[in-house]
Amino acid sequence: MEPRLNYAAASPEAMKAMMALEGTVRKLGIEQPLIELIKLRAPQINGCAFCVDMHTI
Repeated sequence: MEPRLNYAAASPEAMKAMMALEGTVRKLGIEQPLIELIKLRAPQINGCAFCVDMHTI
């Protein structure tokens, strides 16, 4: 299955910023399971089914 959009090719600057944010969050000392719950809860609150699907197995 092909991805719908190659994010890195579509907007390299945005992808670079997202990766920097991910790196910063990982350095905060928050436990990984909690980070994953936050990544799931935010799109639930925003009503983004695509993102909820992306963050669930």
